[in-house]
Amino acid sequence: MFISPTYGKRKQVQLINDVAGFIEEDPDYSYRLIIGSDSHLYRKNKVNSLKLVTAIVVHKKGCGGRYFWQSKRIAKKHTIRDKIYAETLESIDVAQTFLPKLNKRLNGNGNYQLEIHIDVGMAGESRDIIKEVVGIVSGNGFVAKTKPESYGASKVADKHT
Repeated sequence: MFISPTYGKRKQVQLINDVAGFIEEDPDYSYRLIIGSDSHLYRKNKVNSLKLVTAIVVHKKGCGGRYFWQSKRIAKKHTIRDKIYAETLESIDVAQTFLPKLNKRLNGNGNYQLEIHIDVGMAGESRDIIKEVVGIVSGNGFVAKTKPESYGASKVADKHT
């Protein structure tokens, strides 16, 4: 189940129709389809867990966009590497599930660039694993963006963690 500030709670079929409909409203524009994840550690009843949020953003270049997000709780990761890997792999998993259905719905008429946004950058402690996670994303056939260009993870998903 994804949630949208525009549409509310959305089942997968509704989500696909919402994204496809947004793209079909103005098919002459270029769109960016962005998938990014972020997580934060929470402690509840003396148990640590990560709240992992994944965002799907459809951006009509120069004209705004829509976004959808979902969250789940996962077991606490012990290192920053484990946390970033969990976020990156979740984004890839969502992309691999979502894209074939979206492409089928658009019937080849979708004018969008797909990007996987990873919440890593040169300024933070995650800088040592940038090449690793970018390689994972690229190895799965997707374009990877890191900070400061990875707003799908570092801004949109982060807003809901």
